Parts: sequence; C-alpha cells; structure tokens
Amino acid sequence: MKQKPRYLRLADTLSIAIREGTLAPGTKLPTHRAFAEKCNVALATATRVYKELERRAEVVGEAGRGTFVRDLGLPPTLGVHQTDTEGLIDLVFNMPGDAGDAEILRAGLRRLSSAGDLEAMLRYQPHGGRAHERRIIAESLKPALGSVSPENLLITSGGQHGLATISFGLFQRGEAIATDYLTYPGFKSVAALQGLDLVPVEGTEGIMDPDALERHCRVRKLRAVYLMPTVHNPLGSVMDLATRLRIAEVAQAHDLLIIEDGAYAFLESDPPPSFTALAPEQTIHVGGFSKSLATGLRLGYLVSPSRCIPSLLEAIRATTWNAPALISGLVTNWIEDGTLARFENDRKRDGAERQNICRMSLPNMSHSSHHNAGFSWIWLGSRMRAEPIVAALKERGVSTSSAEPFATTTVIPQALRLAFGGIPKADLQRVLETVRLTVEETAQ
Repeated sequence: MKQKPRYLRLADTLSIAIREGTLAPGTKLPTHRAFAEKCNVALATATRVYKELERRAEVVGEAGRGTFVRDLGLPPTLGVHQTDTEGLIDLVFNMPGDAGDAEILRAGLRRLSSAGDLEAMLRYQPHGGRAHERRIIAESLKPALGSVSPENLLITSGGQHGLATISFGLFQRGEAIATDYLTYPGFKSVAALQGLDLVPVEGTEGIMDPDALERHCRVRKLRAVYLMPTVHNPLGSVMDLATRLRIAEVAQAHDLLIIEDGAYAFLESDPPPSFTALAPEQTIHVGGFSKSLATGLRLGYLVSPSRCIPSLLEAIRATTWNAPALISGLVTNWIEDGTLARFENDRKRDGAERQNICRMSLPNMSHSSHHNAGFSWIWLGSRMRAEPIVAALKERGVSTSSAEPFATTTVIPQALRLAFGGIPKADLQRVLETVRLTVEETAQ
C-alpha cells in the first residue's frame, strides 16, 4: 500500500491529539517555522500540515495571533450552520415575532381559504410568479425603490433563493464578485456552491470605499459587486447617497452588476435612494418578507434589468419551478390589507427597544448596530479571542456566533454577533448579562 505523504501523516498525528484531548481547545500551536524545525521538515510542509488541519476544522489560524486548537464541540462556522441547539438560547439566528403573530396567520389562512381561485393554487405556477401578485409587490415597493415594472419583478422562495437564483443564473464558476470585508454568510454559501471568487473590498463599518472598488476593477475583471447598503448585515450601517452615486458610477464604468440585498432595508425609516432607483440597468435588487413577517414564510423577490430576466427565470425553473402559491397569496393579501405595513412598524419599534436593552446590558462594549435592528455586532478587545467566548457561552446554555462566518478576508476580526430578535423581551437582559459576564471572565 502506498504510504501517505509526510504532511498528511503529521496532520493525522495532531488530529489524534486534538480529538483525544491531549491538545486541549484553545491550545496555541507552534509557529510554522518552529513546527518545521521540531519535526525536521521543510517550512512548506509545515504550512501544508496546518492548512490540512484547518480544512478538517480542527484548528483556526488568526492573523497576527497564531494557530489555535478549535473546540470540536462547536460547529466549524461557530454557529451559523448550527443545528444542535436543543436547550440553548439562540443568539445566532434573527427570528422576529411575538405571541400574537399566530392569530394573524390564522386569519390570513381563513381569508385565503375563501378565495375564488383556491383551486389554481394546486397547479404549477408561472416561474416568476402570478401576474397579479407581481403587480401587488411591485406597487408596494414604490416608496423604497421607485417605479418598478411587474415584468421586471420575479417572485422567489425567499431572499436566499433569490441570491441563489442570481448566482446560478448569471455567473460562471471562477468569476469574481466584490464584497465587503464582513458580509452576509448566506451569500458566501451560494458563492461557494457556484465556485465564485469573492473579492473583499476595503470600507468602513460595512460601507464600501468606491475608490477601493475601482482599484480592484483595474487589477482584475470583476463581474459584480454585492452590497447591503440599507441596514448592513452584520454591522447595521446605512450607506450615504454620495457613496451610492460613486459606486454606481464605478459599476457603470466597469460593467459591474450591482447585487443590492435589501433584507433589512425596511428597518430604516428614511433611507437614501436605492441602487435600483439610481442605476436600474446595473442593479438587481433582492428582497423578501422573512425579516418583516416571519422566517418560516419563505417568499422573496428580485427586481432586475430586462436583459437578465430570461436567465433568472431559467434558474428559478431549475431550482424550485415556482414559489408556493399558497405563501405568495397569503403575503400579497397582507400587503393589500395593510398587515405587512403594521408588521414592519412593529418590528422597528421592537428592534429599537431591544437595542436599548442591549446597550444597557453591555455598557462597556463597543457596538455596531442599526437603531431598529434585532441584532448587534460586539467588537472584542485587542487581546481577546471570540472562539473561547463562544465555547464558554455554549456551556452556559447560550448559542452565539463569532465574526468568522461573516468574514471574507483571511484576517478575521475578533467580535460577536448577537441576534436577539427571537428572545422573549422579559428574558433578554438576563441573557445579555450572561454574555457580559462571560466576556469579562474570559478577558481576565
């Protein structure tokens, strides 16, 4: 039998030590050079060993700090793909809602059940959605996006499906898309699945620097830029108009498609004009209703230039055929009767109250957040690491996320993302006090 390469044998040895607990979680491994000298191998071999351990999600490399053994009780993405949350208080996923939502759903379903076209919902639907529902959604978007033609609006099975539709329908494996240093993990997932290369572009607090974007365009061919200009996830920032105009100018000059993710845009009461309004021929706007209505109602939409519509329709056909007519009928009824607007106002008011609780509970920590959002980004001190804090919180029954799932750079900031939209408000201060105490104890 052919012997394994030396780097794999060394990686296996370290893996056994990690899994048996000989190398405990949080242990700092020797530098690549020290490891190479200790094992009498080339520096390149040592680097391959560490890369293999990173691939196995057994260690994490932190720029300027070193390489550390992971806590294998935590998922590799430190929370965002976590499925075993039974018994844990969930600060990973933002799940807005309150006790009265179920009654609103019952009323909506009763209204839907008495509709004359109920039988039509049992059949295949047009890939982009039924014409009258596209008109209803397009009309509702006028205050935020300006005039939207129903022919340029496609209904999807949620905003995440919209991002997948764009990735699969418009881009080829290996093409490059510019993103912020910190971005939505769901877009990272679809980009990875399609084999797209994400290019992190410099910025401040989630607001991309247009001049940096232009410098990247001069160095390599970029096909698109992905942005969350109104209520950035995870930082909550809102991009100013001057920056939007400059990015639109760069996109037009370099033939970039602008992917504008508006998942949380409804939280901003007075946003600047959207990219769809500023550069309609360059922009695909992605929106949905899970953050304003309920995460289980998977309905979204794309507003796209006409030239992209055929490819997007084909991607919808290939992935879901059509969004469920039952859900689209329910949501469009809620748009027409004002329920959606009431939900959005309630979510903004609730988010503002939760932000106040968060800042009172974590008074000495550095926050980045939107004043109406149900999530906050907590920057850790320069000598602190997020992974031990995530592990310690899990031991105390609280599930949270580090910066790693959001980062597109090799240098990962040390931070916590707290999503508290789904925590009962009466319990929120106590939960956040647990976060504060854990951070303080870890810092000692």
